[in-house]
Parts: sequence; structure tokens; C-alpha cells
Amino acid sequence: MEKKIYDKLVYDHRPQEKRGQNAVIAFLIGGIIGVIGELLVEFYGYYLDISRADASIFMIITLIFLASLFTALGFFDKWVKFAKCGLIIPITGFAHSMTSAAIEYKKEGLVTGLGANMFKLAGTVILYGVVSAYIFGFIRLIIMGGA
Repeated sequence: MEKKIYDKLVYDHRPQEKRGQNAVIAFLIGGIIGVIGELLVEFYGYYLDISRADASIFMIITLIFLASLFTALGFFDKWVKFAKCGLIIPITGFAHSMTSAAIEYKKEGLVTGLGANMFKLAGTVILYGVVSAYIFGFIRLIIMGGA
């Protein structure tokens, strides 16, 4: 088969992605996660009578726990197919990546399975998060000065 004909067949049969629709869904779902986070901060601050900073820590722990629980129960992957980056970008995506890796490699044991593979995807996120924070912090230092 000629390369041009083959390329046309591949192009015609590739899955079509609706980027605009996916962006709107991700934006809305990410916003809903933000609203849930804010409601959790208000809830913890009011009912536990703690500072906003401490309530924020409890909110992060709650979202991480829920994302890990829903990953373990098999719900999270189905939700991500619908919500796209709206669920993956917040802290819930980080929890999902660690939990799914832990579940996938648990058969290999605690050290060579969980310990060696849990941070496969999450390690990349941590690395690039730290590097980008350093770069943007340095840029901010240059622009705004030392104060």
C-alpha cells in the first residue's frame, strides 16, 4: 500500500477529539473541585474552630483521601474519562496517580512492588513541580526584588 493512501486511512480513522468541549468540561469540574475545597475549609474552620490555614490542611487531606478511596473502589477512572483534566490537575490527580500505581504493583510485594513503583508518575509530578516553582520563584525575585 502506498504511504499516502495509508496516511489518509490512518487520518480518516483516528479518534476525533472535541477540544473545546473538553476544555469547558475540565474548567467546570475543576471549578467544582475548587468550590468543594472551599466548602471543606469553611466547614472545618467553623465546626472545629480552627484557623483557615489549619482548615486548609484538613481540606487537602480530605480531598487526597477521597481521591484515593474512589481510585481503590474503581470510580475515579470512570470520572476522569468524563471530567478530563478537571479531576487530574488538582491534588486529586496526584492522589490518584499514587493510589493506582500502588494497586497495580501490590502483587509484587511491599518493597519491590509498592515501594519501587508508587512514585512512578507522582515522582515526575513532584520533580517538575519543584523545578517550575524554583524557576518562577527566581523570576519573581528578579521582577519584584528581595522583599
